[in-house]
Amino acid sequence: MKVTVVGLGPGAGRDLTGRAREALEQADLIIGYTAYIALIREAFPEKEMRSTGMRREVDRCREAVEAAVSGKDVAMVCSGDSGIYGMAGLVYEVAQEYPPIDIEVVPGITAACGGAAVLGAPLTHDFAVVSLSDLLTPWDLIEKRLRCAAEGDFVLCLYNPASHSRPDHLKRACAILLDAGKAPETVCGYVRNIGREGEASVLTTLEKLGEEPVDMFTTVFVGSSRTKVLSGKMVTPRGYLQREG
Repeated sequence: MKVTVVGLGPGAGRDLTGRAREALEQADLIIGYTAYIALIREAFPEKEMRSTGMRREVDRCREAVEAAVSGKDVAMVCSGDSGIYGMAGLVYEVAQEYPPIDIEVVPGITAACGGAAVLGAPLTHDFAVVSLSDLLTPWDLIEKRLRCAAEGDFVLCLYNPASHSRPDHLKRACAILLDAGKAPETVCGYVRNIGREGEASVLTTLEKLGEEPVDMFTTVFVGSSRTKVLSGKMVTPRGYLQREG
């Protein structure tokens, strides 16, 4: 039948879109990472659900595609958006090994959008999103992307800023951005547990950001040269007032 790759939004399901809810209601089987299945199990108690743990992404996608080939309508769930660091691309890759099935991608609210709303309006102008995890991307390529974003004066949204195995990646990233020309006083912020219990946000500067306590549940925002603090919030003007003179 088909696999629908569904973005659940950030947090505990409060930002689930209408399309995403409809896809989950229509599915015969829901598959996902254990923590994400736990978030929706209570809302869909009648559904068959299967889950796998960390680093079992390929196994999950194979199971979803195989179930679809056997005749089921399958929902593969992802946190945030299904196509931004989600499973949508991998489902398409894995599906090439099987008889043709329908694949639909249902978008969700990614952490960049959810975290930006908590901080204020940091993404109102051009921005770039970079993951600091070097599990699948070499660090030298991550560094190149950070430097290019800094030279282009983009606002930066940083995913996966730190973990137990790489506690210093945000500090290293900040050093790279400073070396590439970003000012030490650049407005920055981060949000932990977006949309979940314990949600917390902090505003700081690039000079101090590298020493902040962040983890895999944190999304970090580094402003452009135009980003400022307005009414206690992080804001990047689009330029409308400046155009009016």
